[in-house]
Amino acid sequence: MAQQFETDQGYGDNAALGLIVLSTDETMEPELSGVFGPAKVPVYHSRLPSQADVTPETLAQMEADLPASAALLPQGVSFGAIGYGCTSGATIIGEDRVAACVHTAHAGVPVTNPMSAVMAACRALGAKKIGFLTPYVADVSAAMRKLLEDNGFAITGFASFEEGREKVVARIAESSVLKAVEQLGQGDCDLVFASCTNLRAFNIIEQAEARIGKPVISSNSALAWHLAHLAGRRVPGPGRLFRL
Repeated sequence: MAQQFETDQGYGDNAALGLIVLSTDETMEPELSGVFGPAKVPVYHSRLPSQADVTPETLAQMEADLPASAALLPQGVSFGAIGYGCTSGATIIGEDRVAACVHTAHAGVPVTNPMSAVMAACRALGAKKIGFLTPYVADVSAAMRKLLEDNGFAITGFASFEEGREKVVARIAESSVLKAVEQLGQGDCDLVFASCTNLRAFNIIEQAEARIGKPVISSNSALAWHLAHLAGRRVPGPGRLFRL
């Protein structure tokens, strides 16, 4: 016997979020679940093909694959914002091109990425001088540094693990991240930024801030904060950024 039914908005209301995650990323989803899960913000994920090694060439290839990955996010959802989850990829492709690729499938939805989110977070925190930590090989780090400097930020301290393999980056111990952040935080900076969505940092942000007396952000914390901001939601998260 066929049953009658009513419909409502489901989970996909206008504050739902979309997240395009690299196929090699093992860190973003576990970290962001601690932000959006407690706040009951629905997050829909799509995966984007990515290579095991991070180079300017492999990062540029993502641009060609972005529209198809964006199209895999459900069409029936009224997204409050969509995030492309690659800091280095956003640097190479560019903010405008990332948004244009996403808009081929979801026109008009606010789009962000970790680099745009980091710059928005720095401005919100009043930070101009950045202590900059990356896991990347030199040419990828240099491109990111130039982008930040071109947007009015000064890199007053820099350190890198110089690791190009994503599988290894996801396994860099949080204690190593904390040590590097602390060292950078002793310098002449307003804030320390730990780059890369695959680099684990959520569990050390509060401890690092307490030790250096300055804000600490990561690619994932900035992206989560900016996505929530664009969608008009308040969510819990680590560090001063989420207490603004």
